[in-house]
Amino acid sequence: MLRNIHPLLGPDLLHALRALGHGDEIVIADANFPSHSLGPLVVRLDGIDAVTAADAILTHLPLDTFVEDAAFRMEVVGDPAQVPPIAEEFAEVVRRRAGDFAIRSLERFAFYERAKTARLIVATGETRHYGNLILTTGVL
Repeated sequence: MLRNIHPLLGPDLLHALRALGHGDEIVIADANFPSHSLGPLVVRLDGIDAVTAADAILTHLPLDTFVEDAAFRMEVVGDPAQVPPIAEEFAEVVRRRAGDFAIRSLERFAFYERAKTARLIVATGETRHYGNLILTTGVL
């Protein structure tokens, strides 16, 4: 048994998170995201929404303070200035768990291209549109 590990983080996800190094990226993906076709390792968190998954992961994962942007969300197609409610929830979780990090928006296909180079995709059961977040791993 381990102490102080968030209960949503099972052995597969804990192993994948532990294998991340400084600068590696993790995608927290909604249910519509093409997680399995992009290439990186996929760990599933079916039945868990993306904000809850982000909260659990950021309980243990530091964000990178050596880069200009360490968190990214997907832009709304056709309205890049719009900030969907789930993006505001992501921002609150990032602020509470990781500190004063802004979440930069990326155009949909630019988000997919960046996700292809991630080390890990956590596929959640999130059904809200644009429930996708990329986080850059920092150091302890």
